[in-house]
Amino acid sequence: MRLTALIISLISAMTSFAQPKAQTDQHFWHTLETSAPPEKIWSIWTDVVNWKNWDTGLKDATIKSEFGSNARGVITSLEGRKSKFTIIGYSEGETYTLKTKLPLGSLYVKRYLETREGTTVFTHEVWFKGLTKGMFAKAFGKDFREMLPDVLQNIKNIAEK
Repeated sequence: MRLTALIISLISAMTSFAQPKAQTDQHFWHTLETSAPPEKIWSIWTDVVNWKNWDTGLKDATIKSEFGSNARGVITSLEGRKSKFTIIGYSEGETYTLKTKLPLGSLYVKRYLETREGTTVFTHEVWFKGLTKGMFAKAFGKDFREMLPDVLQNIKNIAEK
């Protein structure tokens, strides 16, 4: 019985995408509220070719198919680094998670939204996993984390136009 409970706890901890209590350069997020309807935020988030218009860290982004589960694309950083991504989690109009492979690790981006008391609350969450998570968090985490409030503000500004 105890072994079963331990295994379930371990599996739950390994697969949970719940936010930790404290943000770090390995796992961070930002949330904003807007008067724009959730459909507007969703349409901005899923319009991959226009990600560069609000994500201040991107030079370009493309997708090879319709946006949804298992869709694949490429993002290009301002420095010209190209990274492939795959949509690994998807719930239409509510949330999606994309994964970018890194050497011996991965970068995850989860975007989700909800309606609260007539407003739309939207969150952009980022985390690194794998053997190299610490190295990539040290190299990129602080910069990504610092730009996130501006990125969400850009989305809010576009949505409220």
